[in-house]
Amino acid sequence: MARPEGWRLDRAAYPFSFVTETRFQDVDILGHINNVAMAALFENGRVRFNRSLGLFDRRQPDERWLIAAIAINYLAEAHFPDDIEIASGVGHIGTRSWRIDAAAFQNGHCVATCDTTIVMTDAKGSQPLPAHMLSALTAHLVKQPD
Repeated sequence: MARPEGWRLDRAAYPFSFVTETRFQDVDILGHINNVAMAALFENGRVRFNRSLGLFDRRQPDERWLIAAIAINYLAEAHFPDDIEIASGVGHIGTRSWRIDAAAFQNGHCVATCDTTIVMTDAKGSQPLPAHMLSALTAHLVKQPD
């Protein structure tokens, strides 16, 4: 995987962040936060970001959001007991899906990035994103350089 673009390493590019504790049980034999624990930290940040959009309460009964792809890029070691800040924003909006771009920061340095593609579905398959969702997603785009 190629190194992420420079703007991805800048905390200011992301409209939302969540600080979480690392746990001793997340440490691997080499003394850093292991890859499975980092994936869980990104998951926690992603769920909190999605909830901050206020869309959970507006979902239709048969509406589901399914993860289609996740790509994590490990850039540096993260360590216990220092906190991790997961910064998130919308990186791309399609007609039936959106991508959340996130980065993990520890002590002011980006230690990993995560891109998650989520698809809107119902019992019949993928569905177009509703207008209220497009509006909320657009309001939380990451700040990429022009």
